[in-house]
Formats: sequence, C-alpha cells, structure tokens
Amino acid sequence: QVQLVESGGGSVQAGESLRLSCAVSGHSYSSYCMGWFRQAPGKEREGVASVASDGKTRYTDSVKGRFTISLDSAKNTLYLQMNSAKPDDTAMYYCAADTLRWFGCPIVYKYWGQGTQVTVSS
Repeated sequence: QVQLVESGGGSVQAGESLRLSCAVSGHSYSSYCMGWFRQAPGKEREGVASVASDGKTRYTDSVKGRFTISLDSAKNTLYLQMNSAKPDDTAMYYCAADTLRWFGCPIVYKYWGQGTQVTVSS
C-alpha cells in the first residue's frame, strides 16, 4: 500500500519561499508519475507540477519559473520548492503518485496524501 505524507506547509509573505515535502512509502515500482496538486477554497483542484520516471517534468503555467519539483529517490521524498510566492498560491497542497502509462501520466492519480496548507499573504 502506497502512503504519502506531506509536510512543510505554512504561512509566508508574498515573495518569500517555501519547500513542501512528501514522504513516500510502499512505492515499489520503477515506472512512476508523481505530482503536486492544489485546491483553493471554492475552486477546483489543479495540477501544479509533475515528475515522471522518464525524466519529464511539467508545470502549470502560473508556477513556471517559480516552482521546482524534484524527487530524492534515496530518501523516497518528493519536493516542491516554491519561490516568489504569490497570494494566488494559497491552497491546500497534495502530493500524488501513480504508474507511468504508455501515454504518460494519468489525469487522475491513484494514491494521494492528506494535504498541507499553504497561505501566502500580501
């Protein structure tokens, strides 16, 4: 059973940085997709960034150049480095994992963490 536990959320001022972590356990397959998603109050959940075992990373347009996703396989930890934070980044952030498919990463991931809250004030 894959388990994902996020940490690192908190409150920051606009322009500051924050790093989210996601500890992964029970993940034994070498072909993977891992991603960060977020959901703000009253809004739909959106994909923020993803990294796959084929080396591809993807970012939603609003975070390109500011956020960086990375995976430390030795520590089984997924990270999201958030720089130049904006109030629009305020949301609950979730990490998710699934298997890399022939067409790429799935739209809906199978495994999810409980989330960590990020609040950015102006």
